Amino acid sequence: MSSSMNHNAANPKVAAAALAALGIVFGDIGTSPLYAFRECFASEDSAPLSPDNLIGAASLIVWSLLLVVTAKYLFIILRLDNRGEGGILALSALIRSAARRLGGTDPRPVLIFGLVGAALIYADGMLTPAISVLSAVEGLTVNAPGLQECVVPIAVGILIGVFAIQKHGTGKVGKFLGPIVLLWFAVLAILGIKTLFIHPQVLLALSPMQGVYFLFREWQHAMPLLAAVFLAVTGGEALYADLGHFGAKPIRVAWFSVVLPALALNYLGQAALLTADPTAISNPFILMAPEILQLPLTLLATAAAVIASQALISGAFSLTTQAVQLGCLPRVRIMYTSDESAGQVYVPAVNRLLAFACVLLVISFKTSTALAGAYGIAIALTMTITSLLFYSATRAVWAWSKAKAVGLTALFLVLDVAFLVANSVKIIHGGWLPLIIAGAILSLMLTWLWGRRLLYERMRRDSLPVDALLQDLANGKIHRVSGTAIYMTGGGDVVPNALLHNLKHNQVIHERVILLHVQTLDQPTACLDERISREELGEGFFRLSLRFGFAETPDVPTALKELLPKAIRYQPGRTTFFLGRETYGIRKDAGTLDRLRLLFFAAMARNASPATAYFQLPPGRVVELGAHLTL
Repeated sequence: MSSSMNHNAANPKVAAAALAALGIVFGDIGTSPLYAFRECFASEDSAPLSPDNLIGAASLIVWSLLLVVTAKYLFIILRLDNRGEGGILALSALIRSAARRLGGTDPRPVLIFGLVGAALIYADGMLTPAISVLSAVEGLTVNAPGLQECVVPIAVGILIGVFAIQKHGTGKVGKFLGPIVLLWFAVLAILGIKTLFIHPQVLLALSPMQGVYFLFREWQHAMPLLAAVFLAVTGGEALYADLGHFGAKPIRVAWFSVVLPALALNYLGQAALLTADPTAISNPFILMAPEILQLPLTLLATAAAVIASQALISGAFSLTTQAVQLGCLPRVRIMYTSDESAGQVYVPAVNRLLAFACVLLVISFKTSTALAGAYGIAIALTMTITSLLFYSATRAVWAWSKAKAVGLTALFLVLDVAFLVANSVKIIHGGWLPLIIAGAILSLMLTWLWGRRLLYERMRRDSLPVDALLQDLANGKIHRVSGTAIYMTGGGDVVPNALLHNLKHNQVIHERVILLHVQTLDQPTACLDERISREELGEGFFRLSLRFGFAETPDVPTALKELLPKAIRYQPGRTTFFLGRETYGIRKDAGTLDRLRLLFFAAMARNASPATAYFQLPPGRVVELGAHLTL
């Protein structure tokens, strides 16, 4: 390890953050030894279990960790942060923001890529807890085959327990996750070192040529082999997604000092064990341990699998929060489980959906080997999309030349496409499932964006210009009453529908009226100088824009209290918030597809969380005015 790395590791703050990152960032990739190496030789299409093939498989896994996780993600992708935040939605938002500043091409395709990646991550979030917990519990059957019938009920019970505690938040137990996962990686390394003494010649796997020779020698088995090897690197995307929680330096320190050595040693150890005893292919990870330690190892593996599941569940909550803030999903109920960290959120609807999906997957597939057929293709496609977005980012954000951007992106895509093609073979063996799940989620997001655009265009077309209303006020045609009214608006220079309905039914307007537009930026947080902008329109009218980042909580009353100038005389106790509450009808000439999409949009809008809760408005100071719109 380099002296700079040692210096970083010696820094107490970096070391503490690296330890915490072990428990959150590396749970997924850290539990891959439970099933990844076994799957290289588990199917009927697998290559024969020979010493040369075992060395070749270990070489492919080790070099995949070095090329995909280390070179691509640790050294390159982690540098593309959106004000410290990572993940595919944050990356697409960064590119769109940079493209708009440069006045370049329409960034909408980048948004679509980001949405596809987000949908695939949701699908992966359903599969990973199921396969991790199921493969860990299967260790019980190594010395007690009679427990085979109990594996599914135990796995289901553990998963239900994991999802049941989500509402309490992870803050209280988070500090314990790092040490447990550190113990897990220490055990991985110790088991690998112990088993390496049986057949030290497997160290030949450190040469990449062993993997290349294996692929050429067993070319007819190359596709299922690469699909199995990919299981060892599926956690790579999580490193980027969790960038905002810890920063790049602690993640790199944890990877090079703990995770990479432990994983490499364990995979090499499994190759050595199978060289000596090919019958251990049933569960090479558990069988690396002495018989007396196999039950404790199974319990530790189960704990590690639960932690890996926790990381993905929390990631799904954060992804949902970002998607809602960016307007890609309808408002949902979001609960903040920590007073100190805004990033610790709980989304009940997503929790219920994930719990139902994970339990259903375990009951349906029954074994981790069967579930492995469905696992991998979603994350392989996500990694490919990340590489394509990387090209756009190097051009728009880093201002690279086209030749330089194409060259590095092409290197990434060689590996990504190889793994994607290999995993596409799984489609008929269960890989269709995550694609259907991702497709359904993507359809919902695209339908929501489409419906919102139709709604905005309809309201803008039918609305009254603000200048016309101000002219009527100046002519004394409208009666005024004391107090302040805040009308939520979608922006622009038109009168909100809620104001028109209030004027129609009550025949009055408050003496001070604020037209408030809450805007979500393509960045995780908003700077203080860009948080608010205001414009005085005359006749007691003000136009305000409040800006929040996609990782922030849109607390409107607090922002107004802290940022509004005294000249506007904002008094929370004497201010009423007026909101529109629309219901939707479908025009008679709508086509079948549009009619179906409008039905879905209306259903999502009807079940969305109320704006009162989402913007944290005081319920006693809110008036909702309904309207029926035909789209």
